[in-house]
Amino acid sequence: MTLYDIPTLTWNVALGFGIALGVGWLLLGLLPRMQVRQIAYEDAPESHQGKTGTPTMGGLAILAAVAAAAMVSQGPETTALLFLVFGCALIGFIDDYLGVRRGKNAGLRARTKFLATALVATVFLRLVADVGGDTLFHAGSFALVVPHWLWFVLGILAITGTAHAVNLTDGLDGLAAGAIVPPLYVFWAIAIVMRLPAGDNWPAVVGFAIGGCLGFLVYNRHPARMFMGDTGSLALGALLAGAAILDGQMLLLLVVGGVFVAETLSVMLQVAYFKLSGGRRIFLMSPLHHHFELKGWPESVVTLRFWLASTLCSVVGWVIGHAR
Repeated sequence: MTLYDIPTLTWNVALGFGIALGVGWLLLGLLPRMQVRQIAYEDAPESHQGKTGTPTMGGLAILAAVAAAAMVSQGPETTALLFLVFGCALIGFIDDYLGVRRGKNAGLRARTKFLATALVATVFLRLVADVGGDTLFHAGSFALVVPHWLWFVLGILAITGTAHAVNLTDGLDGLAAGAIVPPLYVFWAIAIVMRLPAGDNWPAVVGFAIGGCLGFLVYNRHPARMFMGDTGSLALGALLAGAAILDGQMLLLLVVGGVFVAETLSVMLQVAYFKLSGGRRIFLMSPLHHHFELKGWPESVVTLRFWLASTLCSVVGWVIGHAR
């Protein structure tokens, strides 16, 4: 990485941080007046019932930072990535809005959210097919290339799966917003060092998002004064997958996003085992972060350790993806 690249990221992050900080401050006053408040899940740990009433849809602060990236980055790849982020954000916004309007944590049906996310992913992949090509992973001279139809199908699964995995992870104060920063940095760095597109600085979108997440954490750290809601979590997950696809590193998501993979697998395993065993459980509660809560870990400790795990996964992913 050249000395020029670090100041570039720092500048993008700083702008994103400032925008999210300012917009978040406005939302703290606006959302309660509009009665946009979180309703805790009935099945969540008892300690989470006290979170009911906290303003939600705070992901709009992060989205404001991401939108500002268009000021310094233009081109077809940037446009496609912004479409992906804001398309999934809209799905999350509708889900949050319906939940607030109904007065319970029940917005769009899961099937509807998955299908809508897949539709947005399909359009994105059509827009970037020439960039992402058919490559799932590359390191140095090695590249794993698959037929285009398979790349397309796996791309839909990657975006849909990652978006909803981040959504599952967004269950503790600061957890998702902090855990996604290291993976985003990895894909930004890989793009800058190995594959910076000529004439289309789409990594700027990622840099602004990193700053947006850090700015949002000022309000979302424990005890949270504001939640991102599906508006933010679906958008961030889609951005992470979109950056991996533009890098030609789709498979690296499994390593870099290890925390999100673990959270998703914990739910899948819990549900499957519950049905097959006639009501028995593997975990005290899923997703995985709730299991550790019920084992007696303080919420802030769970969050910090998941952040550290995400950082470790990202370091391993960087070593793999940066191999020459």
